[in-house]
Amino acid sequence: MAAKKPFRNRLNELTPKEWIKFQKSWFVHDPPRRRKEVLRHPAKFPETLAAQFITFFTKRGETVFDPMLGTGSTIIACMRSGRHSLGIELNPTYAEIARTLVAEERALLGDSVSSLDAQVITGDASHLEEFDIPLVDYVFTSPPYWDMLRSRGSQTQKKRRSRPTLDVAYSDDAADLGNIDNYAEFLDRLVAIYTNLQNYLRPKAYLTIIVKNIKKGGKIYPLAWDIGRLLGKTYTLKDEKIWCQDDIRLAPYGMGNAWVSNTHHHYCLQFRYEPDL
Repeated sequence: MAAKKPFRNRLNELTPKEWIKFQKSWFVHDPPRRRKEVLRHPAKFPETLAAQFITFFTKRGETVFDPMLGTGSTIIACMRSGRHSLGIELNPTYAEIARTLVAEERALLGDSVSSLDAQVITGDASHLEEFDIPLVDYVFTSPPYWDMLRSRGSQTQKKRRSRPTLDVAYSDDAADLGNIDNYAEFLDRLVAIYTNLQNYLRPKAYLTIIVKNIKKGGKIYPLAWDIGRLLGKTYTLKDEKIWCQDDIRLAPYGMGNAWVSNTHHHYCLQFRYEPDL
């Protein structure tokens, strides 16, 4: 009987059991409560979720890039996972919060992260050529969900408006994609940013985009599917994972009148840069 070949892992440092567990096409992730320092950001991403993707698509010592960093979730997850990281954030206030959190994390982790690069850049991801971006091994990011943060019908936004210290939109900057009210223009500018990332991705590197489809004015705009379709012209769309949010209270939208779902899931789109295939 032939000896069983040893498991050779070229992508990450997971065990076969850990690898298979991640391959499930859907998952439920209940993140810890947000720290008060980052509550100001209206759509902060959980570091714990970012770490799951980062540890699957990279090895220790590799470099992860987030072109829409927010308050630094991707970088924090990378530091905890032993990866180099950098990110770009348009809003100077959020970028400064990210730098503060990164410094605190570095102090907390001590010598274990002394050799790790963790860079926060204030700037516009539409102009990556203006920054010294190295070749990276993985991109993990989540875009603005069009201009939905400015939708006055959002229950979450109504609650945030009652607390003046909390932002209800990313910024008032004209370069902020979340301020574009035309869906086609928003989609074109967003896809252009992601397309330009190929100049900084090593061949066969992966790109993960966390996004959801959008309801607005009684109509669904398939943002996740449109990104998959358009960005699939540059990268290979390999798969999707569905992040199910099971900790959000249901609301009676349209009850007794029309069908309106409670959308409690996001699409985690996995692309691969395959320039020679």
